[in-house]
Amino acid sequence: MTGRLQDKIAIITGAGSGIGEATAKRFVQEGAKVIIAEINSDNGKKVADEINNNGGRASFIETDVASSNSVKSMVEKTVSIFGSPEILINNAGIAVFDDPLKLSEEDWKKCFSVDLDGVWYGCQHTLPYMLDKKRGSIVNIASVHSFQIIPKTFPYPVAKHGVLGLTRALAVDYANKGIKINAISPGYIFTPINEWFFNTKPDPIAAKKEAEMLHPINRLGSSEEIANAALFMSSDECNFMIGANVVIDGGLTLKIHDN
Repeated sequence: MTGRLQDKIAIITGAGSGIGEATAKRFVQEGAKVIIAEINSDNGKKVADEINNNGGRASFIETDVASSNSVKSMVEKTVSIFGSPEILINNAGIAVFDDPLKLSEEDWKKCFSVDLDGVWYGCQHTLPYMLDKKRGSIVNIASVHSFQIIPKTFPYPVAKHGVLGLTRALAVDYANKGIKINAISPGYIFTPINEWFFNTKPDPIAAKKEAEMLHPINRLGSSEEIANAALFMSSDECNFMIGANVVIDGGLTLKIHDN
């Protein structure tokens, strides 16, 4: 029995941990060949090695998504290793939270260079190969911050709103060329980014519990739950989905809360 992504070539940015790692491993289970595009070489090599040692096909390429040249080089290396990419998961991201008037210019640029520019660079350098094949799937990992504002998280939601706009604009332009472009907006997922955020609080355990109780489901999401959605959206089972934003947040944004 063939997998749902059998022999498809997928690039996953930020695949050294969290949602990216879970997505890479899930895609390989369904027959994909996966590029681990990751800035942290230790994490990236570890994930690629784990996949290959378990019979999958993966290759690590050190990538800084904030650099157009780095992303371009990564895509070119992908073509050399596996062939033209058919799937792109723009997952790499960083959390920059600050008071708007205290935020430094450096941190503003850092947030946008990774969280928005990095998504564009992935699309920009991958789309030509998808156009040649007349097929492709791009899933941009956005956030509930892409359509709601959570206090004291500036400028992260500004960048994530941009990701949603980019997704929709590109989706319309390339829908009739065999390419589907969509987004996933996770809520609180227990990833290294959220673990870091909890650890900035005086009582990290209490902070995590507070976040859990914001959700009607009374827990945080798992990286694997997002990976399963990305799998469906990247497969041929989902070809009529264009420019969608799939919210996976345990009901978080259905509630009105004070936090």
